Amino acid sequence: MSIPQSGGGVIESFDQLAGLMEQGNKPKSDWRIGTEHEKFGWLEGSHAPLPYAGDRSVSALFAGLEARFGWTPVREAGNVIGLHRNGANISLEPGGQFELSGAMLTDMHETAAELRLHLDEVAAIAGPMGVRFMGIGAAPEWSHDQMPVMPKGRYRLMTDYMGRVGTHGTQMMYRTSTVQVNLDYASEADMVKKLRVAIALQPVATALFASSPFFDGKPNGHRSWRSRIWRGLDDSRTGMLPFAFDGDFGFQAYVDWVLDVPMYFVYRDGKYINALGQSFRDFLKGQLPALPGELPTLSDWADHMTTVFPEARVKKYIEMRGADCGDEAHINALPAFWLGLMYDQSALDAAWDLVKGFDAETREGLRVAASVSALKGEANGVRLDALARAAVELSQSGLKARGLGEEIYLAPVQASVASGEVQADRWLRLYQTEWQHSLTPIYQAASL
Repeated sequence: MSIPQSGGGVIESFDQLAGLMEQGNKPKSDWRIGTEHEKFGWLEGSHAPLPYAGDRSVSALFAGLEARFGWTPVREAGNVIGLHRNGANISLEPGGQFELSGAMLTDMHETAAELRLHLDEVAAIAGPMGVRFMGIGAAPEWSHDQMPVMPKGRYRLMTDYMGRVGTHGTQMMYRTSTVQVNLDYASEADMVKKLRVAIALQPVATALFASSPFFDGKPNGHRSWRSRIWRGLDDSRTGMLPFAFDGDFGFQAYVDWVLDVPMYFVYRDGKYINALGQSFRDFLKGQLPALPGELPTLSDWADHMTTVFPEARVKKYIEMRGADCGDEAHINALPAFWLGLMYDQSALDAAWDLVKGFDAETREGLRVAASVSALKGEANGVRLDALARAAVELSQSGLKARGLGEEIYLAPVQASVASGEVQADRWLRLYQTEWQHSLTPIYQAASL
């Protein structure tokens, strides 16, 4: 999840809200790729989740990365909660999921090199401590009570709120891991087309990268339980954004939606002030109960924008949010898939042609089908295997048009399209056969 945003004085005009997204408009020559991935740390011997403090812990890992590889610590209330270096950040999800938010890079080869360097550095510190990491969409065995709690004020507020507004919110926070890519847009019109394609094809990403078929120590009936969790979290801030397909959709319509999402907090002087359920519209009028008489800054607005969680999200770029985390090859395949679709105009236009006839019911139906059945799912006559095959082919053509050889990173999803089988299917088959209904082997099988 996002770190506190910075920059920007008091909001003086309503137009500044949409203006924050307009600042993201960039010429194609300046478009970049940012990849984020979360992973679960676990202790060799016990398979217990990685705690925050102790000899084998997040804190020890942070200290090692700082001392040996030159990362700079980020602190909150005296605790190190993250690291930063050269435009990249390492941060913590609520249950200790270790996240790399990579720098904005120019191509997939740089992205893959950044990931490899990160995994090598983490392994150099974690290995001698007897700590391992796994790329998987949901913790396969750990219960909620087993999960460590990271010392971040934002998460304390969110945990309380999630327990009151949905059925699966705390599962999302503490026991899931994702990979996402952040991509640029040229203009409002370009943002609109990219966001529509991103939302409509998010079920394809969910299906292709599904890797969470186990939860609470047993199969859960879904290929992506992480995706299922998001459908039971908080309807006010999640979902497939049907209004994004309205004819007048643009920056302002997105602002209007975000304004109506209940607030979580306001960040002041290194502390999170409880604003749970309060209205940013009231904040704009100086009537926020948490800070009576005070007007919001652009940083407050940027913070609030990070508390909405649709399948694709707009900030100064677009975040594709539908995929489970996986192994190194799959972590690279996710940005490659979206890069090929979004950064070549012919591929983007063809992708829109694929999905522009879908209605909201079909898009939502595909979202559900992807979480349950991955590539075997369908909705209103649209088969996810066929849609995925077409989308991967378009992505490949878009990457080839860039002329950089980036299409090699699509290999895992091309294999899934050819076989109809994704990581979750393979693990379920192993669970039923070689693993003899034991999840002990999953820790090694999912290791990064």
